[in-house]
Amino acid sequence: MRLLDKHAIFEKNSIILVIGILVTVSIGGLIEIAPLFYLENTIEKVEGMRPYTPLELAGRNIYVREGCYVCHSQMIRATRDEVERYGHYSLAAESMYDHPFQWGSKRNGPDLARVGNKYSDEWHRAHLTKPSSVVPETIMPGYPFLAENKLDFSQISGDIRANQIVGVPYTEEQIINASADLRAQLDEFSDDYDAFIERYPSAQARDFDGNPSEITEMDALIAYLQMLGTLVDFSLYDEQENNR
Repeated sequence: MRLLDKHAIFEKNSIILVIGILVTVSIGGLIEIAPLFYLENTIEKVEGMRPYTPLELAGRNIYVREGCYVCHSQMIRATRDEVERYGHYSLAAESMYDHPFQWGSKRNGPDLARVGNKYSDEWHRAHLTKPSSVVPETIMPGYPFLAENKLDFSQISGDIRANQIVGVPYTEEQIINASADLRAQLDEFSDDYDAFIERYPSAQARDFDGNPSEITEMDALIAYLQMLGTLVDFSLYDEQENNR
């Protein structure tokens, strides 16, 4: 009864209740916020993550331009239904080079965080050209013009420079060689290929749109999609978590 009597003080006096709430929230806020001032980075680095290649970055720009994030998320939540359908839950490090991030707010289509290498380039070409040809029930519009539009990468060095300014660890060498690296990713037999792979380890290199005579927006977008979720070896990550 004594505890109930003390609690009644807060219930009968709104001013004391408000003061109590403010004190509690203040203490909780300090506990949550204060440590952030002593941390250089709140994102745990994960082995395998690297900045986008120039071609992937150009593809990401097209992805944003066409509003793909409106219907597709890139953030798998740590719940059983999400993990069983889409794969390992998303790590903060996977979005560390995204400006802005592509987590999304709704899903009219599936999550794309792990879409890389799930389908062939041919599937992506068919899907982007006429989505219903591979997913009959889809409401997604077609983007056949991507295969016809030549990719304008005249400003790709500037795009990489802008990302460097906001914290993406691009080097001056990567900025200078941006155009050459973009071309090299589409031709693994080019003279610049070895230097490109050295700058962007594990990058996929091939003709993505099936038309080696031109560099198109389709090339760039498929290169971006085929990279999503492929940089982190989650078997090693799970092993590290289990050993903690």
